[in-house]
Amino acid sequence: MKNLLWFVFGIAGGFVLAHLVDKDPRGHEILADVDARITEFTDRMGDAYREQEARFSGLVDDVRDAAADAVGSARTAASDVVDNAAGAVQGAADKLTD
Repeated sequence: MKNLLWFVFGIAGGFVLAHLVDKDPRGHEILADVDARITEFTDRMGDAYREQEARFSGLVDDVRDAAADAVGSARTAASDVVDNAAGAVQGAADKLTD
């Protein structure tokens, strides 16, 4: 509880100090520069995040397409096997009835 009180006190003190520094023209200029740098940083991070998200989205789409192709190939192969087995069974049945 004591640590939480010091944390809240530190945040409040930081706001008061920032307000006092902002009243001075030089301090206002420094805080504006810090704000601009923070904004630039967050913009770059956002751009990098969106770029990575697009890259991952492309990879996921490629994997999804590959999986769909594999399933289609497996279905075709299974269908061929079933057809061949049915033909073999039919041929054997025809030989037995002769």
